[in-house]
Amino acid sequence: MSSEDASRYEDGGRHEEGGGHKAGDGFEEGGGHKAGDGFEEAGGTRTVPPVRLRDRPRAAVSTAQAVLHDLRMVDGAVYGAVAATPTPALDVGLRRLSHAADHSKISFAVAAGLALFPGRPRRAAAAGLGAIAIASATANLLGKRLVRRPRPDREAARVVVGRHVPMPESASFPSGHTASAVAFATAAGVVLPPAAVPLGLLAWAVGYSRVHTGVHYPGDVAAGAVLGLASGAASLAVGASLLKAGRAAAG
Repeated sequence: MSSEDASRYEDGGRHEEGGGHKAGDGFEEGGGHKAGDGFEEAGGTRTVPPVRLRDRPRAAVSTAQAVLHDLRMVDGAVYGAVAATPTPALDVGLRRLSHAADHSKISFAVAAGLALFPGRPRRAAAAGLGAIAIASATANLLGKRLVRRPRPDREAARVVVGRHVPMPESASFPSGHTASAVAFATAAGVVLPPAAVPLGLLAWAVGYSRVHTGVHYPGDVAAGAVLGLASGAASLAVGASLLKAGRAAAG
């Protein structure tokens, strides 16, 4: 081979000493990936690019939707577990309790009994009734109309017929029965502390009965309980304001 041919051969076939690729052909010396292509230099694992500022609201919405989806899956799973658990000794009692709580009949009966006694019991009855009014209005006129969650499919979940109460036609979220029962228990229990525990247990039983009978998801009941607590607090605040105003007027 002539010296001229040898020179051409060396110029055309030259490679980097340690790599097998020309410099600048898109590969790093030690890694196999171009710098900045989303891979770490030595690890070979893809790094997550930083979220751009303009994409953060979209990412937050996407995350919130994913969390909400997972919570609904858990909600449905708990509902299905309650439906699938045989409880023949509880079915009749919880069905009757759920039916008795329609239109807050139990709370109204308790309030009527408390109103017979002057002083704290009567004030507790008034605070409890005010809390029911707030909770019922908020749940039925606001919550159910905004969310419009369908009622559970009781037949698909195979809720035993012995538990059934009439399926309401209103939206499922939140539970109005639970909201009213917890609201009454919260307000009346604060004004009359000895009644707090029994009224709280009664409200809890009413809430669970709505899941047991198949007319609400557990999430509906939890939301109703939160609404009930807020309504009870609001009723107490209104009552304290009215009492303060009355004393100021009398003084």
